[in-house]
Amino acid sequence: MTLRDASVGQTVKVKKLNGEGAVKRRIMDMGITKGIDIYVRKVAPLGDPVEVTVRGYELSLRKADTELIETE
Repeated sequence: MTLRDASVGQTVKVKKLNGEGAVKRRIMDMGITKGIDIYVRKVAPLGDPVEVTVRGYELSLRKADTELIETE
């Protein structure tokens, strides 16, 4: 399951980050690392962007980025 599959109001734990090089580094720089909990706050009507809470702050992610974050 990826972060894109998570529904609003759900808390998920990051299992693995996919992607290569700069894309993976950018996701990690936002505080999304293995083992961290992510709370899905809102999803825009067309599914892009997704608003999440990570490490106590709110973050908006593109749909393409949410597909790279595997969760459990």
